[in-house]
Amino acid sequence: MRQRIGRAAGVIAVLALLGLAGLGQPARSGAEDPSPSTSGTIVVEDWGTQPMGHVGVPVGWEKQSWSRGQCDLRIEKLVGPAGVRPVLHMVSDGDNCTISKRVKKIDIREYPILRWRWRAVRLPTGGDARQAGTDDQAAQLYLAFPRFPAAVRSRIIGYVWDSTAPAGGVFTSASTRLVTYVVVRSGPGELDRWITERRNVREDFLRIYGEEPAEQVEAVTIAIDSNDTRSRAESFMGEIVFGRQ
Repeated sequence: MRQRIGRAAGVIAVLALLGLAGLGQPARSGAEDPSPSTSGTIVVEDWGTQPMGHVGVPVGWEKQSWSRGQCDLRIEKLVGPAGVRPVLHMVSDGDNCTISKRVKKIDIREYPILRWRWRAVRLPTGGDARQAGTDDQAAQLYLAFPRFPAAVRSRIIGYVWDSTAPAGGVFTSASTRLVTYVVVRSGPGELDRWITERRNVREDFLRIYGEEPAEQVEAVTIAIDSNDTRSRAESFMGEIVFGRQ
């Protein structure tokens, strides 16, 4: 039963994400529409415009999934060498917490470098993205490349911090073939440390699909997931930025 629940939750979350992405159509009025800055970057989110202490779905994001257990999302201050910076704090207690943000189409041939900061505090017990019945991660960042018909042809790359699957692994999700996982971090060795990641999404796309991306990123999704293992997970997400180099 647990495996069937995990698979269904994954499929529902992905289909919801594709619905948010508008099946490849232009973003609706009022949606977030980040533009390149003078430094040649596209800031998807830096949490700087979010109300400090805000609890629940951040402004400009949409809730995709959580209902079976408990999720806690809130904007908090991070005090460090770089000063005070806002971050998203995520806690999942036996739940699947997924939020998505529509963006102006981002061409990863022009902006191939994705940078983000994250910090895992607690990993879901026994989580392993290679199995549908244990497909839970403390922190996930998904990029959606919609193709019509979106529910069967879209491509989604998920960068995850897994409990068990080895770092460097690249494989199709056992829950849905639309998602390909890239395991960026694994296990507890770097828990409670802020880590800045840098991925060349264009190179990842070429490696996964064997061709240049004809589609563009239309939605970015953040998630924390512990519903399949019925455990607890906790993490933080910092800024998310695309750049040319």
